[in-house]
Amino acid sequence: MTAPLQVPPGYRAHDPESLRGYLAEISAVRDRLGGDPAAWTIEEVGDGNLNLVFKVRGPVMGVAVKQALPYLRLVGEGWPLPLERAHFEHMALSHEAQHAPGLIPEIYHYDETLALIAMELLEPHIIMRHGMIAGTVYPKFADDLSTFAANTLFFTSDLALKAAEKKAMVGAFAGNTELCKITEDLIFTEPYMVAERNRWTAPYLDPLAAAIRDDGDLKVAVSRLKLKFMCDAEAMLHGDLHTGSVMLTPEETRVIDPEFAFMGPMGFDTGAVIANLLIAYFSQVGHESEPGGRDTYRAWVLQATTEFWNGFRAKFKKLWEENGTGDAYPAPLFASEAGKTRLAAEREAYLDRLFADTLGFAAAKMIRRILGLAHNIDLEKIGDEKVRATAEARCLRLARDMMVNTTAYTSIEAVCGQAERLNGWEPKLGG
Repeated sequence: MTAPLQVPPGYRAHDPESLRGYLAEISAVRDRLGGDPAAWTIEEVGDGNLNLVFKVRGPVMGVAVKQALPYLRLVGEGWPLPLERAHFEHMALSHEAQHAPGLIPEIYHYDETLALIAMELLEPHIIMRHGMIAGTVYPKFADDLSTFAANTLFFTSDLALKAAEKKAMVGAFAGNTELCKITEDLIFTEPYMVAERNRWTAPYLDPLAAAIRDDGDLKVAVSRLKLKFMCDAEAMLHGDLHTGSVMLTPEETRVIDPEFAFMGPMGFDTGAVIANLLIAYFSQVGHESEPGGRDTYRAWVLQATTEFWNGFRAKFKKLWEENGTGDAYPAPLFASEAGKTRLAAEREAYLDRLFADTLGFAAAKMIRRILGLAHNIDLEKIGDEKVRATAEARCLRLARDMMVNTTAYTSIEAVCGQAERLNGWEPKLGG
């Protein structure tokens, strides 16, 4: 018999009607919705892996409400999760609002007891992943997301913060251990071994899944990344920065859902973006109506991938040049002309190392989305399983190469060039 889930006094999971009464008592929300609460429309959106999400609409405007459940919704009550993740999400949103204003939804209300956040309802924004399946171009995405990543990572790092400030942030986020554990298991461990929660497009990918489980070089490489994830508290991470955590229109971008936030290696966030763009690139073969029908869109995806990384690198470097007030690389050490030249070279070397980390984490993300528990709809919505497996095999081949042969990829252009070459590769599938 499963033990009852532990929740704090006063917690209850809302349904649409109980939420109506609750929000009617919250003036910051009630005034934004307007009108009679009995006339509000409340829709529960049931497509999340972890939480309850409601769309509430009144005569004045709408509000989105997110409430944590005491378990992983994707699996059920057999996988308990702490409600405190809403606390870390709210804290991360506060930092993101400070450093990347206009790129996250506005927060109206937070209830720690109920693990509930009421925020701006983003309409007509859609989840980017859905737009990419439809072949929608987002001209502002790369610039907006590179700004978000550069600002949030730089300004929460030792490059900008005094040591005491940085250590305080590390302490503040240290308790988000359960969500970090999900990442540690599902991204860095289980896809490389026999694990009950793994799944893939069988039987076509059976040989590739077995090859990854037997690949010692790959398992060493991913273990190094896992150690970096566990130990390197470089900056505050969003922790789940992918195309399912971005809502946008062609004109506007918003980043949502930072409940996995913690202090970790910067490349984990930038790698997650690149991984999901590459998955979307390879998935287009399953969404085009005729061979080559998405070639123009594929080119845009690779262009956005290149613009995201190159934009991030340039913006991060500029932030460091103009705001290098942290206790790392203290300015007085580099005050002379020779010192400034040496520091400029070190900035480039720092960003080269960050790019190598980015590619490694991107590879780990790609592999887990194909062989692990939670998959991407970019691939899952491909109805023809053999076509899906072909796209997935191309992803896996690039990911393995990115993680193990790191010296072969010194630029994002090299990565995208290899993706283009692999898009025509016909893998040998099982079955």
